[in-house]
Amino acid sequence: MPTKICCIGAGYVGGPTCSVIALKGGDNVKVTVVDINQERIDAWNSDELPIYEPGLDEVVKQCRGKNLFFSTDVVSAVKEAELIFVSVNTPTKSYGIGKGCAADVRYVESCARTIAEHSESSKIVIEKSTVPARTAETLQKILQANCRDGITFDILSNPEFLAEGTAIKDLFEPDRVLIGGEQSERGQAAIEKLTEVYAYWVPRERILHTNTWSSELSKLAANAFLAQRISSINAMSAICESTGADVSEVARAIGMDSRLGSKFLRASVGFGGSCFQKDILNLVYLAESLNLPEVADYWRQVVTLNDYQERRFSRRIIRCLFNTVSTKKICLLGFAFKKDTGDTRESAAIYIAQHLMDEGANISVYDPKVKHAQIVHDLKSVSRDDPARVERLVSIETDPYAAMSGAHAIVVLTEWDEFVDYDYKKVYETLPKPAYIFDGRLILDHSKLKSIGFNVEVIGKSV
Repeated sequence: MPTKICCIGAGYVGGPTCSVIALKGGDNVKVTVVDINQERIDAWNSDELPIYEPGLDEVVKQCRGKNLFFSTDVVSAVKEAELIFVSVNTPTKSYGIGKGCAADVRYVESCARTIAEHSESSKIVIEKSTVPARTAETLQKILQANCRDGITFDILSNPEFLAEGTAIKDLFEPDRVLIGGEQSERGQAAIEKLTEVYAYWVPRERILHTNTWSSELSKLAANAFLAQRISSINAMSAICESTGADVSEVARAIGMDSRLGSKFLRASVGFGGSCFQKDILNLVYLAESLNLPEVADYWRQVVTLNDYQERRFSRRIIRCLFNTVSTKKICLLGFAFKKDTGDTRESAAIYIAQHLMDEGANISVYDPKVKHAQIVHDLKSVSRDDPARVERLVSIETDPYAAMSGAHAIVVLTEWDEFVDYDYKKVYETLPKPAYIFDGRLILDHSKLKSIGFNVEVIGKSV
């Protein structure tokens, strides 16, 4: 009989992860992804998946209806499953104790109660969501307090280390798979059961076993360290602009140091996404709760520097446009937090747009993958005092040339490959002069743009 796997949560983690498990496990596994959001499940069962990720369509189409199923029937999936992944959202709390830093784990708790209520046999429950250290202990207490006689639950931590835009590649060829569990005979048996699932395609030497707490903390630590590198090079970019240094040359020089390496040393307008800021703030809250204020302050500064980079870039736009952008058209190229995804969570574009709207700018937005409704939702979320201003000040275009036409400034905020290949000479002819272009991702040919006639402003260098 195949291993029966259930995943509660059909989002950016659960959907791709379980699709690849189904593909690689083949007839050895049956995978059911469940979610209470009917619209999301309908999308997973359609030709237009709810998330964009290169290669995901092909994986889903190969497996869906064979050994991969998407459903809103949570109860049946829980009853049938041997292994249950919990992949629900854990946003930063916006209320109460820990507001602004701690993770909100109410959806994780809700999953635990659902699993306990409907389980008719023993289960292995796997944390896949990013959770605070020692959440597994909370899950265990809830499950044990509510389970039926004779039913046992083993809790594992199996954090994801996916990068949006390369998630399928990351799943096919992971640097490591981390599984944490109790250091007991039964705990080790549960770890081995999950290891067997990944071992269908991941070499066993890349599957790391730890205790539960180390696994939970490793996820937060990994994202904090990566975000720290981005904030570090962005701090250098501010110095570069003031001294005449070139941040790309600085990054290349220090990246060749074998102790450092070159990854995550690309200066930009700032990091975004669902993980970096949330996980750093979670780490801040953990340090504060352990009475380690100096540690909390250290990690909080990584987020502070990121916010500073966004504000600094916005101010640079305003300063170059003669200290006023009121009624001027500003074109934002890109709204996703990075290329090859439609995800906008914590995207720098949201906050750049907010700063410019605060100054009365007219914003035109083009992104090849982010939907119109998502852009409107994000901009209204930062315009709570005057949500109607989004309708007044923002236009969202499906044609990049329409978005750029007549703009006082073009601002590149996502590193989409197509932005490099536009006919900027044609664009230049439509713009009021002097014509400005701001490269917040260091992807454009700055010399060529200057030869056309653009005033070019770039993160971390003078051009």
